[in-house]
Amino acid sequence: MNDGLYESLRGVEWGVATADSVAAPQPPPDSGGHFQQWTDDIHQLVGADAKTYRAVAGWPQLQPDGPGSWDRAALDRCDRTLDSLLAQGLRPGLTLLNLALPPWLEASGGWLERGTAQYFAEYAAEMGRRFGDRVTRWITSTDLARPSLADRVAGMYCADRRAGMAGMPAVHHVLLANGLATQALRAVGVSSRIGTTVTLVGGHAATDDPYDRLAVERLESWTNRLFLDPLLLGEHMVTEDDLSPIEATGCVRPGDLETIATAQDLLGLSWTSPFRVTAPENLARVLPAMIRFRALNEVNRLLVGLGFAVIPFEDVQTTAYGWPIVPEALADAVAGLHDLYAELLPPLSIVDNGMGDLDLVDDEGRCDDARRRALLRAKLTWLGGVIARGVDVHGYEYWSVLDDLEAKFRYSRLYAMAVPDHELPPQPPIPSDWVRTKTSGGADGACRHPAGLALVPSAAARAQSVVAP
Repeated sequence: MNDGLYESLRGVEWGVATADSVAAPQPPPDSGGHFQQWTDDIHQLVGADAKTYRAVAGWPQLQPDGPGSWDRAALDRCDRTLDSLLAQGLRPGLTLLNLALPPWLEASGGWLERGTAQYFAEYAAEMGRRFGDRVTRWITSTDLARPSLADRVAGMYCADRRAGMAGMPAVHHVLLANGLATQALRAVGVSSRIGTTVTLVGGHAATDDPYDRLAVERLESWTNRLFLDPLLLGEHMVTEDDLSPIEATGCVRPGDLETIATAQDLLGLSWTSPFRVTAPENLARVLPAMIRFRALNEVNRLLVGLGFAVIPFEDVQTTAYGWPIVPEALADAVAGLHDLYAELLPPLSIVDNGMGDLDLVDDEGRCDDARRRALLRAKLTWLGGVIARGVDVHGYEYWSVLDDLEAKFRYSRLYAMAVPDHELPPQPPIPSDWVRTKTSGGADGACRHPAGLALVPSAAARAQSVVAP
């Protein structure tokens, strides 16, 4: 056990999150598999045990036939699963929405329709009445961006659903649903913590060019701020042109933003990987000629219209998905959020999507426990430094790497920017400083890759700007 790491992470609650529905006709989850692996890793690294297990309630299974009707068998399965988790000594959490809506709501327009938000609040209230005595944490959505920005604006899961800016009302309606559901849960007497989850995006400028730094700000505006400005500030994100893309659609009504800004007990931050960002006009400068046009893939054709593009990192280890492995990037992104919102941030819960360890095997194809734990130790060491300087990270959940595989593979194929054409280059050796007790930045405060590339300007530097407790 690393005593220094233990001290910095003493107050963190460890657990597992999964996309499995407790209402689906399947055996109840147990403490085996990915839960046991995560528990073993955390116990060895910080001397703590994973004690929480969060699953999806399963709206499509619970209410398949319309408002006011409930599937009794699905409700019974929820009851049995929650009781099973409690019997195992785990604290159950429920996510109300993963991605799918009941078919009757989807057929009527889904999140493009304002009424879906009210139906969601009614569903949340019923869940609170039935299961509020056993659920210790309520998360309204796995990720507010998935059913709105990713699905209805970008068409990430189905290209036919891509509506571009015409899909922006879905973002507003998902945010409104979160506020209404939070109020509904409290109205039925739920006393446990209530929150939601947003995707945490960390962007790093490809060069020192001011236009690349502006491109990073645009990326973070269209991801982090698009959801957190209304949640925490009570106002929709405004671009550098002083325009609100959501307000411009005419979907916002009086009182909506006050509802959206309903106080949350916690905020989940879903983390996958960092992005290397450049201005569209700099693509020719930062990419070799042979791959310059290949970078204008499906995602960049969308992003260049917003004033930025994402490109591969250089000399950085990657996963089988092509995602860059940069352990310090999580801490940098968390510190960046604190710089932006400060005391307005509720206690944070990191949701680690596990994208970095699917392919961590040794030369003989066996699970490489030592390497996986070394990478996790490095990530937690950087995060611990930010926590020590005043950022309130209340929880850390491991999202099962086997969940949502179809969506992950599609996302990776279309959106992964770590490796051109998704071809893995020769992998640099794991840096020796990642496996030591401490991970340190360079002399100038920048986080250094072993190749000498200054990736972040940086978690260490940003953490110094956070007010110490």
